[in-house]
Amino acid sequence: MALAYSLPSNLAPSTVQNTASFLRIIALAFISGAAIASRLFAVINFESVIHEFDPWFNYRATKVLASQGFYEFWNWFDPTAWYPLGRVVGGTIYPGLMATSGVIYNILHALNLPVDIRNVCVLLAPGFSALTAWATYMFTKELKDESAGLLAAAFIGIVPGYISRSVAGSYDNEAIAIFLLMFTFYSWIKALKTGSAFFGTIAALFYFYMVAAWGGYAFITNMIPLHALVLILMGRFSSRLYVAYSSWYAIGTLASMQVPFVGFQPVRTSEHMAALGVFGLLQIVSFAYLVKAHVSSKQFQTLLFVSVVTIGILGTLGIVGLTYKGYIAPWTGRFYSLWDTGYAKKYIPIIASVSEHQPTAWPSFFMDLQFLVFLFPVGVVLCFRELRDEHVFVIIYALVGTYFAGVMVRLMLTLTPCVCVAAAVALSTLLDTYIDPRMPDTTDTPAPDTDRVSVAGATTSEGTPKKTKKDKTPAAEVTQKASINDFATGFEVLGSILEKDKPPRVAGLDSRIVVVGVALYLLVFFVQHCTWVTSYAYSSPSVVLASRNQDGSQHIIDDFREAYYWLRQNTREDAVVMSWWDYGYQISGMADRPTLVDNNTWNNTHIATVGKAMSSTEEVAYPILRKHDVEYVLIIFGGLMGYSGDDINKFLWMVRIAQGVWPDEIQEPNYFTPAGEYRVDAQASQTMKDCLMYKMSYYRFSNLFGGSTPVDRVRNQHLPTTGPTLDYLEEAFTSENWLVRIYQVKKEDSLGRDLKSANAFVEGKKRKRAKPPVRRKAIVASS
Repeated sequence: MALAYSLPSNLAPSTVQNTASFLRIIALAFISGAAIASRLFAVINFESVIHEFDPWFNYRATKVLASQGFYEFWNWFDPTAWYPLGRVVGGTIYPGLMATSGVIYNILHALNLPVDIRNVCVLLAPGFSALTAWATYMFTKELKDESAGLLAAAFIGIVPGYISRSVAGSYDNEAIAIFLLMFTFYSWIKALKTGSAFFGTIAALFYFYMVAAWGGYAFITNMIPLHALVLILMGRFSSRLYVAYSSWYAIGTLASMQVPFVGFQPVRTSEHMAALGVFGLLQIVSFAYLVKAHVSSKQFQTLLFVSVVTIGILGTLGIVGLTYKGYIAPWTGRFYSLWDTGYAKKYIPIIASVSEHQPTAWPSFFMDLQFLVFLFPVGVVLCFRELRDEHVFVIIYALVGTYFAGVMVRLMLTLTPCVCVAAAVALSTLLDTYIDPRMPDTTDTPAPDTDRVSVAGATTSEGTPKKTKKDKTPAAEVTQKASINDFATGFEVLGSILEKDKPPRVAGLDSRIVVVGVALYLLVFFVQHCTWVTSYAYSSPSVVLASRNQDGSQHIIDDFREAYYWLRQNTREDAVVMSWWDYGYQISGMADRPTLVDNNTWNNTHIATVGKAMSSTEEVAYPILRKHDVEYVLIIFGGLMGYSGDDINKFLWMVRIAQGVWPDEIQEPNYFTPAGEYRVDAQASQTMKDCLMYKMSYYRFSNLFGGSTPVDRVRNQHLPTTGPTLDYLEEAFTSENWLVRIYQVKKEDSLGRDLKSANAFVEGKKRKRAKPPVRRKAIVASS
């Protein structure tokens, strides 16, 4: 066979194999280093700080574990959360993240490396990203080969869809969950291919680790049963499938039930019934195959088939009946919201209020995946070429993951590994075809059909050109037809890639250079895109903001930590702070003060109470604040500096959540103008102007403009020159850029008057004292 370029022929196969193995190790090491380094922009640009909201609770819980031990952490009751209810922390969290950090912290200290627990938490996600790259390599290698595995590892190492949840400081459950997800899937595929109970047990143990680390473990709980069910329906039942699934389900379910927050959910909730149902189905099918192998009677086999179908139907009806009776919990609201995107907004506004739960915009796919979006479907199509059991798994994963990523922004994270794997398969197959030096033999080329008319003329049966009128065809037409034939040849190459066991059909060196060059250009551009998105979009901690000065230098906006530090230094340790639930974990973690609500969102009524206080008048809100011992109220206001994530923009969700509990007192239409607009200027509704949130946001705001018309830079609206007044609260602190505002709740009047009347009386006395004294003329007595 002819070669497009020569290769060394004096190398032993063992030398080539050993060199290739060594280079793969080096490549994986560089990929791991790149994965870690690309996640350190946050530390370099800002500092070693915990990001976002949920990570602050995780960090606080990890500090308890590191300082007091696992037993105290497991039994920790936090009286400062959800005041005055408190929270049993050990029984309401997934402890895998904290336990992982605690183990690393203790190992480092055992090695006399005095690393602070904060740095362990900050750098945990970058460290696990390297493990995720390795797990993705192992998974893809089972799917195709080592070259595809290296590409998949490189993709997952720097792709923004995964980096968004794993930058330094993003100390959330997803920091370790994606590694556990991919390694569990790898162990499952390995167990399925080998029929090994050992790998089934490994998959079960990592599944248990996943259950202990992240609530998204339900994705694995339903993906593996779905894969097993599809294989059964495809007629691919085997002893390998039976051993792999039975070992995974039995050990994994028993292990997962040891997590207190999970408990008996694997056998009592609808989300886990698919796994149980497939486990039962496998036992029935396995028993049927066993009987079929020992009994040859056709009548008995028919009876057995009817019995198996009957048992399956009765089992399904049993699960449905137990669910109807309440023995098995129905689907949760979060699960329903995945199938009906409008469900949460109608019935559970607390879920719909989270920005991560909104449907994904189309540009987000390109921003998070870049050119992998185009390679992804090609890789899925290539899986149909061989369609082994592992390829069926990737196809199912691609379909399910794509749907869920489309209905919820947060679930882009679960789709990203599948995209990287499929894209790596597609690109690897393309490069294998065009880098392969072998050229098609001339004997493989079909003989020309002597009866078919050629491009420029006709050919006789003897092979000599026959003069016809077609010889007078213009040269431009001949060139056009030739280019069409070249285009068709390109599709033939694509067809040879898609067809199994078909030899490569790439001839010449020029086409190879062009295709490989374009592929390298796309890879370089992909790296540039990932680096830019990571450094600018995903490496900014929410507690520290940054902007650019006129000279291009960076300007740090540190209002959040400034306000939390003020609370920590200027308030009593037991002073209760009320805010919207978004900031509860940050207040507890940085200010160390009790809060009414936080990001756990387990008590909808408590959150609705805060929403009612914020959306009511001062007279209605004050008794609520006093009833819950609130001393300070914290709000976020971005009208001055243009911060769009402030409480005024979130305010309608407060109204909707409160309306769900008090529909007669709080009604969303009252906060809109008669034209149906949500405004904060002079045209705003009177209900909007009178509510506590509006008054706290715009109190003294007009004073900043020196008599000119105040402008809200977020809403781009002009406000009245006379701002609102407060009677029941007083301003305690406003941060440098007016981003965080804290108000102190006034004590009840000592004379029993309502505070509005008392304030009016005090203001009246002040106005009287402010008047200049009237000088009376001396009266001269007449004589």
